[in-house]
Amino acid sequence: MIGYKRNQSAEAISVTVDEGAAPSAALQTKLKRLLETDRKLGRTPRSNDPERANYAFFTGEAPGRGIEVEFSGYETFALLIGLNLMEHGWPQATAVSLLRQARPILEPKHAKILRWDGAALFDEEKIRGAAKPGALAVSTTRPVYLVIASRKGRPKKRNTDETREVAVLENDELMPFLREAGLSSTMIELTRTAHALHTALAKTKPSKRGRGSS
Repeated sequence: MIGYKRNQSAEAISVTVDEGAAPSAALQTKLKRLLETDRKLGRTPRSNDPERANYAFFTGEAPGRGIEVEFSGYETFALLIGLNLMEHGWPQATAVSLLRQARPILEPKHAKILRWDGAALFDEEKIRGAAKPGALAVSTTRPVYLVIASRKGRPKKRNTDETREVAVLENDELMPFLREAGLSSTMIELTRTAHALHTALAKTKPSKRGRGSS
């Protein structure tokens, strides 16, 4: 696993959201609070509940003093999605909980998306050619969506009364999922974001620790 220092993650996220290579104080504060919330919630690795078993943005427990935490490409991506969820109106703690819940399905899908050929994914002519009246506007030939679905009452084919479900869906899976009765949803398209962030991360450099560090 390639690890990125916190400065690299923040810089790549800043570039991806079109704020430039120098993260603003506001952006860094939002990232800091997401990370702190994730740590404060703790985890129980053997739990069957993915929200309890996983951190949203960390691989493992906090290291000892003097050891800097590094983030994987996926964990940086999850931080960016956390910001997007907050922009969609989800509270900070809820965004963290949702990404903990999503991690078992979102992390492998993120890795799969990055293996897809970027030239084919972002061919503007093919994207325009695939557009259909009434269809969702997309910026890739193979969109993937993080969907947070809220229902009234018990979800179909489930024995629990949970009213919120997280799914990661490709284009042909999306509409059948959304057609289920009693469902409202928040959707975030992932493919272009994943590739843009991956490209931005590759251009960052780790900061030096101590005096003179940036």
